[in-house]
Amino acid sequence: MSVSEAIFEGLNEGQRRAVETTEGPVLVLAGAGSGKTRVLTSRIAHLIGGCGIPPESILAVTFTNKAAGEMRERIEKLLGNVGEGLWVGTFHSTCVRILRRDIGHLGRSRGFVIYDDADSLGVIKDVLRRHDLDPKVHDPRRLRWRIDQWKNRGLLPAQAAAEAADLDDELSAELYVTYQRLLAEAEALDFGDLLLLVTELFRRNPEVLAHYQRRWQYVLVDEYQDTNRVQYELVRMLAAGHGNLCVVGDPDQSIYAWRGADIRNILDFERDYEDAQVVKLERNYRSTQPILSGASGVVRNNAGRKEKEMFTERRGGDAIVLFEAVDDREEASFVVRQILDGVRRRDRAWGDYAILYRTNAQSRSFEEELLKYDVPYVVVGGVRFYDRAEV
Repeated sequence: MSVSEAIFEGLNEGQRRAVETTEGPVLVLAGAGSGKTRVLTSRIAHLIGGCGIPPESILAVTFTNKAAGEMRERIEKLLGNVGEGLWVGTFHSTCVRILRRDIGHLGRSRGFVIYDDADSLGVIKDVLRRHDLDPKVHDPRRLRWRIDQWKNRGLLPAQAAAEAADLDDELSAELYVTYQRLLAEAEALDFGDLLLLVTELFRRNPEVLAHYQRRWQYVLVDEYQDTNRVQYELVRMLAAGHGNLCVVGDPDQSIYAWRGADIRNILDFERDYEDAQVVKLERNYRSTQPILSGASGVVRNNAGRKEKEMFTERRGGDAIVLFEAVDDREEASFVVRQILDGVRRRDRAWGDYAILYRTNAQSRSFEEELLKYDVPYVVVGGVRFYDRAEV
């Protein structure tokens, strides 16, 4: 089998179109379970193996290191070592790479250190001390969150101050100034700075921006519905020179507004790029039809959403049941009864069941009910309630 045949093998019509549409702005609306990771990797492999694009001319941005690693592994399986030089990474790792090379243009040292959340919170507490503010009155975590939100929107301290609507905003903006000064004195950047300073670098130094525009002729962005305004601005700048921008996402899966994600980035893509081509991936490979129908029935009520109709060829599956519980105890009791009934009928085993909850704190009521009926269980990614040190 040739490389080209391997790249396109098993792709459905929508996936194939997303892979083959290589030039200009492209919006891939990828529903849940529609194979978007495969589309991204196949598209990159097609650019390199089918179109002859040098790997170093391609930038692929993901949201996690794990996703970046998986993407690189899949491309290597398709192309072997041909893909060396390709840059696949998160927004933050990409920006670190740029700053290590070019932060000197902003008068900063290339030997900067990167502060994690604990480090930055320590600086925030120092800021409050220097302003003679009581941390019991002015919550350090709230202030750090406020500064992080400004950075997610691409606002420097002066811009944050200009937006101040009341005395609390004005004070927070003043503290933001001190926070940035202390970071600079320590030759340190926090996570928000990594993106914010790259946008500032590009604005102040068009020749630096032009260097990266020439280098990365094709830009691909995964999970575009979760980008914030500063990430949007970075992508816009990098793609401005050539327009070869492919973004993959699904506004129906946008759940990170609380950390700065702006759903307008994906909803307005066709307005921002008038010649954009839109490809919809509507076949779901993960779920059965009752699950898809239930999810679609809920999400179609979203305001301003982009229409798509998910379908699957996987048949069967039980109907969705909604149980409205009075409290967490009744909820846990109902769930455990469903498990016990299934096992007693002998058409289910303990390992066929999974209980999903939103926060670790919610495990207690389920665990107590499971213990009451001697149901064996494991807590995945956490510690059993009664095994926790504080308990």
